[in-house]
Amino acid sequence: MNWTLSPRWIHHTPTIETSADRRVPDLRSILMEGPELHGKPTRAFGYLGMPTVEPGQKIPGVVLVHGGGGTAFPQWVRLWTQRGYAALALDYCGAIPHEKGDGGPHPRNPVGGPAGWDASFKTTDEKLDDQWPAHVATLGRLARNLLASLPGVDNARIGVTGISWGGYSTLLIAGASPDAFAFAIPVYGCGFLGDNSCWNDVQVGAASEPAWRKWNELWDPSHFIPKIACPTLWVSGTNDFAYPLDSLQKSHRLQDAGKRHLCIRPNMPHSHEGGWAPREIGAFADQVVAGGTANPRVTASGVEGGTIQSLFESGRPVVSAELVWTRATGYWSDRVYQCTPATLHAAQRRVEAVLPRLATTAYLLVQDESGQVASSEYWSKG
Repeated sequence: MNWTLSPRWIHHTPTIETSADRRVPDLRSILMEGPELHGKPTRAFGYLGMPTVEPGQKIPGVVLVHGGGGTAFPQWVRLWTQRGYAALALDYCGAIPHEKGDGGPHPRNPVGGPAGWDASFKTTDEKLDDQWPAHVATLGRLARNLLASLPGVDNARIGVTGISWGGYSTLLIAGASPDAFAFAIPVYGCGFLGDNSCWNDVQVGAASEPAWRKWNELWDPSHFIPKIACPTLWVSGTNDFAYPLDSLQKSHRLQDAGKRHLCIRPNMPHSHEGGWAPREIGAFADQVVAGGTANPRVTASGVEGGTIQSLFESGRPVVSAELVWTRATGYWSDRVYQCTPATLHAAQRRVEAVLPRLATTAYLLVQDESGQVASSEYWSKG
């Protein structure tokens, strides 16, 4: 992979046009300057939200990146402004929201960028900067620069989070601009999409096999993850249909161990609302940029003599632990998991459980007194 973010955009503060939107009177509806596409300027539609900022105060910010079928969600912006963050949600697929908001197709933005992830499978022979993943990485950096330019926003405390294809995009954005973001939170998204993800089937109808291979050589997040320098919370579920657990584990292992945090919930639903709901997301951002109490985090794990053990750290007391496990094999999203109590040694910050007979995959989950969880890497037989 030889694509890098153009120096032209690294410190560029994009221009914006604002307009009133009767549907969302509490937010600013904007058209933000984007990177060029085929030599022509683009503008991305978005919603910008700012909480009240007291004189002399500096607040953190966050860039929000939607997934497939999504767009700029005003309710997602409000979720973060209520937390005290400046928040910017753009449409990253060259569209504008329809009345429903979720689910495509959305009306085409006449001055928008490339259409999106599925179309990008067919455009691997185009100039790199004109391809959708490059456009997303650049647009994410410009969104960050816009937030940093706003009075009252702390340039050093701006993070990025995204859901599904937005989780994929979060990894590209943070990897392409490793100096720019204070935290990254990919939800569901990971790398190694050419291994066994559902996109191997999707691309058959979207592009040729050589184009799919080239797309992975150019744009798989595994090329970008090693460059991510900021603390990163990986959020997903055991049965995600789009980003399998084995690919997720390979992906987060590419990042420096001291920077990665893991939160894998059993049977977490795959949706935009499901993706922005976990309480760990806002709490993780707070602990990095707002002086919040640290989430629980598993720092080491392993299996010895039929027992799986993990060490953890936490800013709040950890009050319970579970073993999440299955005897199933085969396609990851089809496996049925069980949750059974694990033994918590709170004073030693250690948790352990005997692996059930014939278990094929298992990991440990710890929960603090506020209900936030952290997970270990999974163990797999063979």
